[in-house]
Amino acid sequence: MACPWLRQCRRWSTTCASTSLLETLRFHFNGRSVSTFSTACLRRTPWSSGPGSEGQLSAPPTQMHPKALSSTTSLPRHTSRLLNPTLQSCCCRQSVHTDVKLKDPFTLAQKDLTNLYDDIRKELFVSREELKSLCDYYFDGKGKAIRPMIVVLMARALNAHSNRSGDLLPGQRTIAMIAEMIHTASLVHDDVIDGSDKRRGKRTINEVWGEKKAILAGDFILSTASMAMARIGDNTVVKVMSQIMEDLVRGEFMQLGSKENENERFKHYLEKTFKKTASLIANSCKAVCVQVTSDPKVHEIAYKYGENVGIAFQLVDDVLDFTSGAGHLGKPSAADLKLGLATGPVLFACQQFPELHALIMRRFSSKGDIDQAWQYVLQSDGVQQTKYLAERYCQEAIRQISKLRPSAERDALIRVTEMVLTRDK
Repeated sequence: MACPWLRQCRRWSTTCASTSLLETLRFHFNGRSVSTFSTACLRRTPWSSGPGSEGQLSAPPTQMHPKALSSTTSLPRHTSRLLNPTLQSCCCRQSVHTDVKLKDPFTLAQKDLTNLYDDIRKELFVSREELKSLCDYYFDGKGKAIRPMIVVLMARALNAHSNRSGDLLPGQRTIAMIAEMIHTASLVHDDVIDGSDKRRGKRTINEVWGEKKAILAGDFILSTASMAMARIGDNTVVKVMSQIMEDLVRGEFMQLGSKENENERFKHYLEKTFKKTASLIANSCKAVCVQVTSDPKVHEIAYKYGENVGIAFQLVDDVLDFTSGAGHLGKPSAADLKLGLATGPVLFACQQFPELHALIMRRFSSKGDIDQAWQYVLQSDGVQQTKYLAERYCQEAIRQISKLRPSAERDALIRVTEMVLTRDK
């Protein structure tokens, strides 16, 4: 019996006019704007089982001719390979190295993350007590520090790949700090834009100090991060990290808008997801890479790992908005619907319930829209399809990072993909 995903794929392939949602997904798995999945990911990429090949993906097949990608007659065959969850749970959850137990990523990165928040607070030191309180509010050491952890592990994996040993380069740890500072500043600004009153289980800065001071605090954190960037003394690092801030702004503008065309809407959603979430991880991973090697192929590995993990992280976050309560998330559930946002589960549900289109276009602003949309999502396969999509991005992240030489940190980055997919908050 065909799984719900494949049944839905067949329905889409026959009912969607012009550019279908399937084509949109294939564009993003192959296109340049979000995640450049290679043709290998359009086909099943089994784990090699030969001697000495544990954890290595099989060699990618020959690149598909561009005309084949645009052929409407061949689309269903290739998309079924892309979207079919051929591995029971996801290859990310299998043991990548059968002879070793993958170490906990946080444990492995603990040495480099120790005093991270103390060092950030030192960077943000100001004599004015109120501004200091605002800046320190989210740097209390209680955050998950997922982004700095990924950056630190990536830096060490790249150092090992480049035949380096020992501790991180000073600039690499600074990049981990900067990544957390940019992320936190974006949260402060997002809470003002969204009018949020809860973040990480406590009142938001704008709720405590007001919107004007919250905006200024976010600006100050960004300016301090920029100064830390400049002190690294590498123009390439500055250029790469500055791209994050540009993407954050562009992503926020994209979130404020919407697409009337249903097929363009999913492309818009993935592009926005990259800019608001994945760009930070991707460019931070690339920034620690350029400090140890000038090889553009290795730069691409680091960037693509961060990009794919970042998109998967946000897809799972969008799922949790429908499956977790406020106690788990630290913020009210259905928050995205209340903000008028149509995320992955809603967009997938729209294929089964076209009635959602009108609700999406008016951003769930009419009475009863939120409850109705919630019911449509729960009655559809939207949540499960979004999970499948997140798994595909994690599979590509594993494919990329597996190109590096074996190391404990590289294996921990593979373990991170499992943590992304199984997290409940």
